[in-house]
Amino acid sequence: MTQEPLTLYKLIILHMLSRVDFPLTSAQVSSFILEKEYTNFLTLQQAISELTQSGLITARSVGNRTHLLITPEGRGTLSFFENRISDPIKEEVGAFLRENGMELLNEVSVVGDYYKSTTGEYNAHLAAREKNVTLIEITLSVPTAECAKVICDNWQLRNQEIYQYLTEQLF
Repeated sequence: MTQEPLTLYKLIILHMLSRVDFPLTSAQVSSFILEKEYTNFLTLQQAISELTQSGLITARSVGNRTHLLITPEGRGTLSFFENRISDPIKEEVGAFLRENGMELLNEVSVVGDYYKSTTGEYNAHLAAREKNVTLIEITLSVPTAECAKVICDNWQLRNQEIYQYLTEQLF
């Protein structure tokens, strides 16, 4: 593969990450780029890997997701080369972020993960954050992995309702 298309994909990723004030998941970035058919999955993964290795983005595993954040070095690089991204691509990125912004934010702000504890039970760890502030964090001990998975899945769907119920009951 020639370097020029790969460079464009990296710049698109940097541009996307620079336009939000929260991390995007690897799946969210992939969804946009693959939906627009800019490239294929393997090339996209190569671009993300190279951006991470060069320190232009950070990739952090949170539960079963990988959160991507642009670094100051990434912002600097983007400022030098952003003119290589066509205006139509920038407009598509902007439209995607406007149309999906709340959903994208909710996906990275609400975390549900589970693990086996030292007692043999499973802990479902649930959290909701807003602008780097933890709103709620709960760990529930349950007997099976299946039960913990259901709790995590339901947390993703009903976190706002649960948070509202708890605050109404406790205040």
